[in-house]
Amino acid sequence: MPEKIPVHQYDPGKGEPSASDLYAKRRKIQPRSISGAFEHWRNFGVWLILGLYFSVAWINYHGRQALLFDLPNRHFYVFGWTFWPQDFILLSWLLIISAFTLFAVTVFAGRVWCGYACPQTVWTKLFLHIEKWTEGDRNARMRLDKAPLTLNKALRRTTKHLGWVVVSLLTGLTFIGYFDPIRSLWSELKASQWNEAEVFWMFLFAATTYLNAGWLREQVCMYMCPYGRFQSVMFDRDTLMVSYDHARGEPRGSRRRDADPKAAQLGDCIDCELCVQVCPTGIDIRNGLQFECIACAACIDACDSVMEQMGYAKGLVRYTTENALEHGHPIHILRPRLIGYSLMILFMATLFIYTLSTRNPMGLDVIRDRNALYRESSEGLIENSYILNVMNKSQDPEDLEIHVQGMPPGSIMQGTQHLHLLSGELRTVTETLEEEPEKLHHTEMSIDFHVNETGKPGVAVDAASRFFAPAADR
Repeated sequence: MPEKIPVHQYDPGKGEPSASDLYAKRRKIQPRSISGAFEHWRNFGVWLILGLYFSVAWINYHGRQALLFDLPNRHFYVFGWTFWPQDFILLSWLLIISAFTLFAVTVFAGRVWCGYACPQTVWTKLFLHIEKWTEGDRNARMRLDKAPLTLNKALRRTTKHLGWVVVSLLTGLTFIGYFDPIRSLWSELKASQWNEAEVFWMFLFAATTYLNAGWLREQVCMYMCPYGRFQSVMFDRDTLMVSYDHARGEPRGSRRRDADPKAAQLGDCIDCELCVQVCPTGIDIRNGLQFECIACAACIDACDSVMEQMGYAKGLVRYTTENALEHGHPIHILRPRLIGYSLMILFMATLFIYTLSTRNPMGLDVIRDRNALYRESSEGLIENSYILNVMNKSQDPEDLEIHVQGMPPGSIMQGTQHLHLLSGELRTVTETLEEEPEKLHHTEMSIDFHVNETGKPGVAVDAASRFFAPAADR
């Protein structure tokens, strides 16, 4: 029979019944510094990402900023390419490839993105370096938290927050520098000539950085980021994850370094809790996989250092799979879901690179004059008017020629037929086609406007339109 919900008798004479508090005050986490192979990789990734973020905006390419999203002018420069709003399908394509890559990485090795490359992790790590430099390591920071306010404490805290503010402001300045040329921003900053929008976005991004990396930290990963919540859907029993070998480590307990754990009926875990102290989210990996774990492997480095000191084999905490941990199966990397994701990524990436490499450096849009299907000129010719938007998407100035195809021989095109467009320039021109009524045998004809580089007919772009004529007996 199913268990019954326990019923407690309420006695009015003994006061109100106790209630459980559903709110738990945040426990401040002070992660301990650790050294090891995985920590070296994390530091390498952190400094690489920070270096790229702060430096790429200053790189020039062909006399302009190499990576610039010029929203007012609707030009998006990515080194050798110039993109327009019409090319946003490529951005959507790139985002889909990135999403599938994240899925594949998660199926293979869990939340390694969170532990090594997520901006929240990267900037939090930088802020922790500043905190360690100003306030000391974990124990020193914990003592400082409990100590009364003194001049020494005030100076250390002030220096720490000044460091955080400087990094946050530089982060905000660099961020808007990807949308407004950063060299101009820097010159305007020194001349105090910033406009309200630039000031607003820089301080908004700086405040977000200061709040997330300095104060919220693990709270962002635990409560604000959706990835940690749905990651388990992408896991399987062969996903690599940071795990504690329960069979080897239990029962845990302290002992002398030269003690025999088997004689004491103990496992390899000495219950030093170093794995908990180094965890940036404050969890105990020995309790099993938890959604707060960001797979940073700090606990692996900590445990391996203890195992080495005790003379035990490393790997009590390690990257492994559920099948390998529970049943001793070998780690199985190639499996249907991971192969499917990988093939899909390869297919989409190949198409994306091919589309990008064969992308036409010119753009052409044709709009007919909607006020009239046709007009009759004073010479008795039938006229149709068109508005052409010609774009030069290349990085160099171009000399272009405009032709029309599909009209009867001898037709006349009135308007600009030769253009000189600068890099990234959009030019709007008006073209009028004229033809003698006797040569028009249909009331509607399909035509094509053809734009090519002068002397290079193979580099061209076409746009279809129609030519209308009056209905008459011919």
